Amino acid sequence: MTTDDFRRNSDNFCYRHPDRQSFVLCQRCLRTICPECQTPAAVGVICPECLRDQQKAQSPAQRKAERRWSRPRAVTASAGRPVVTYAIIGITAFVFLLQLIPGFGASLTTQLAMYAPALYPDLLGVFQPWRLLTVLLVHDAGGIWHVALNMLALWMLGRSLEPLLGHSRFLALYLISGLGGSVAIVLLGFGTPVVGASGAIYGLFGALLVIGRHIGANITGIALVLGINLVLTFLPLFLGSGGISWQGHVGGLLVGALVGLIFARTRAARQRGLQVGLLIALTVGLLALLLVPPALYW
Repeated sequence: MTTDDFRRNSDNFCYRHPDRQSFVLCQRCLRTICPECQTPAAVGVICPECLRDQQKAQSPAQRKAERRWSRPRAVTASAGRPVVTYAIIGITAFVFLLQLIPGFGASLTTQLAMYAPALYPDLLGVFQPWRLLTVLLVHDAGGIWHVALNMLALWMLGRSLEPLLGHSRFLALYLISGLGGSVAIVLLGFGTPVVGASGAIYGLFGALLVIGRHIGANITGIALVLGINLVLTFLPLFLGSGGISWQGHVGGLLVGALVGLIFARTRAARQRGLQVGLLIALTVGLLALLLVPPALYW
């Protein structure tokens, strides 16, 4: 195309500012818009007219949620960076490297893996409660895919959730979800040793699903990814091959959704005490469920 043809083609210029060259299109109407006319959207950017149409189409609940979650908050230099996410990934990767050390690695995995009988002195003569959370740090040392996929999911989810929730809330979500996965293993898979952070990862999925629904976001993509992961979780069970702790996945998912609901319903600053109290109550309730196996089975 010649220079004159280029200049005569209005598609090469912003439709609101014909003197401004641009090659960025509105994701809804596909008209060319310059940087001044661009508003970031879920995917790409939209023009001012489409933005107004989108706002008009919002339900009262969506507008209320948008105002609530877009209120300005005091931020620090690191508030927008998922530093807790990076720290968890770094610590988990370091532990995985330790697992690769011949002799020492196998012993470390044995001591940190989730093994329900080790929580009850009457069975093994030992009491090792740290396994409820240290299971999040150890993975299958026979291959890198287990830890790599878990940490990739953590990185992807943490970049969205941690800046939204804040560092302390995100850490609480991760740990309580992991605890929920471990408790589910005690209740539904008592004698099976388990490793991996999948319970906590599924908890992040559950929280993101609930919070996204609460603020009126489009959660179709999240629900689709979660559905695919659940199918992959239960498929080996139906095929009789095993190898995946569906108990930890489901337990983490349900508890993460509960934590997400607590965060969504106690957003106001005046509800901070209620939020902390509910998280403590949930944690205590999960620990109380560990009393069920002795009452039922011995």
